[in-house]
Amino acid sequence: MITYSHIPELRSALNASREKKKTIALVPTMGYLHDGHLSLVKKAKSENDVVVVSIFVNPSQFGPNEDFVRYPRNIERDTELANHAGCDILFNPSVEEMYPAGFSSYAVVEDISTVLEGKFRPTHFKGVTTVVLKLLNIVQPRIAYFGQKDAQQCVVISKMVNDLNLQSEISIVPTMREMDGLAMSSRNVYLNSEERKNAVVLNQSLQLAEKLIRNGERNPALIINEMMNMILSKNPTSIDYIEIVGSNDLEKKNTIENDETILIPLAVRFGATRLIDNIIIHV
Repeated sequence: MITYSHIPELRSALNASREKKKTIALVPTMGYLHDGHLSLVKKAKSENDVVVVSIFVNPSQFGPNEDFVRYPRNIERDTELANHAGCDILFNPSVEEMYPAGFSSYAVVEDISTVLEGKFRPTHFKGVTTVVLKLLNIVQPRIAYFGQKDAQQCVVISKMVNDLNLQSEISIVPTMREMDGLAMSSRNVYLNSEERKNAVVLNQSLQLAEKLIRNGERNPALIINEMMNMILSKNPTSIDYIEIVGSNDLEKKNTIENDETILIPLAVRFGATRLIDNIIIHV
């Protein structure tokens, strides 16, 4: 595995791979890798010749009162994990490399970026889509891999790629979970032991929603109320949202129809830690 920090060097290496007719994949991350990230790397390696893993804690997707400064970082650990998972090229740029002096161009996906996460983090997706567009332009991968845990991000990025006629394909990989069902996240390290134990209720509430739907319940308000009661029993700091929406357009559902695919995303805080999770259900 080779590490690059500068865009021209990375592009030169990738051009050499293309001249040899090798297929290139991209796994964008913010580092502090866990098995969820590594599942993306392994899948990318199984389907491509060259796998690029980017590690970049992107300041433009953090709000002013969010955790950019304390976001966990360990590049030595990440380098070893990425290498063992099958990464060929690690791209670890500085903020100045990605956002040079005078930078003022951004990519914005309207409408679907303003709901759910966008409602609580209004500048978040502007930063996400901009950095992903830059990475896609820099690497020009055949396929870029993202985790389903960030469901809205997957929808937003897929729409950007389609709207802007980008050539890269977007592959969405199922959420990886701990043994007790908690979705793997770099932010899980913020949880104390009690919060960590209680956070399992998020996945349990999603499983409850699926059970209710499989048993014939079609009223989103009732399902959300049952989920909320379950989560509140574990003393969260707050529930930012629980919604039932269309899996592609993120439009809120007033009723659940047969033979449609819905997304149930949620965001809940335990202590100072904000966790997201979701489930996709084909009714």
